[in-house]
Amino acid sequence: MTEPQRIDPSKIRSFIRRQGRATAGQKFALEHHWQKYCLAPEQVFDPVQAFGRQAPLIVEIGFGNGDSLAAMAAANPHLNYLGIEVHRPGVGHLMMLLEQFGINNVRIYHHDAIEILERKIADHSLAGVHLFFPDPWQKRRHHKRRIVRPSFVELLDKKLAVEGYFHAATDWEHYAKDMLSILSAGKGLKNTSPSGDFCPRPDYRPLTKFENRGLGLGHGVWDLIFAKH
Repeated sequence: MTEPQRIDPSKIRSFIRRQGRATAGQKFALEHHWQKYCLAPEQVFDPVQAFGRQAPLIVEIGFGNGDSLAAMAAANPHLNYLGIEVHRPGVGHLMMLLEQFGINNVRIYHHDAIEILERKIADHSLAGVHLFFPDPWQKRRHHKRRIVRPSFVELLDKKLAVEGYFHAATDWEHYAKDMLSILSAGKGLKNTSPSGDFCPRPDYRPLTKFENRGLGLGHGVWDLIFAKH
């Protein structure tokens, strides 16, 4: 009898490629602006080559349609932003915004964020990592697919510079408590919340339309911000 194949929990994918249909504007951006904003996942990330300068680098994992990322980048031109997203129409939408508003401090990987962080980003190089409203995988049997797990916390500790931070936000209370527990158990990151749990939404994180609608209906949103010692 053959022994069942063991699955490394750190290699379980936390996303499904739901490509959907791109709009005409998104298709135009994908066809005409790819070379300007998107980086080849085969190449190691070089900040000077990508941005033409050295500046503190913020990575956003799973930026969705890119509205928040574009707003943050426009408000903080002194920072470099690297967005990583597997949803191709979302990549197209973000490029539309970058072109429309002349935002030059964002570059994009259309790829698996964990692979990019592990293989392409230098250790101790990130000023911050954002994870806003990740898939909560709410069914118990799917909890193993959640991106925030012990191996992810170890990866954050490896890639963040000293005093770099990880900021997560979710509208699923169970996932918020789960993330709080996992992050608090890690050795390299410290909770910045004075109460030891959740933080108020900082001004730099824009409210999304979805979030605003949820807040109007009385839904909660939980922010966690952990900093590297």
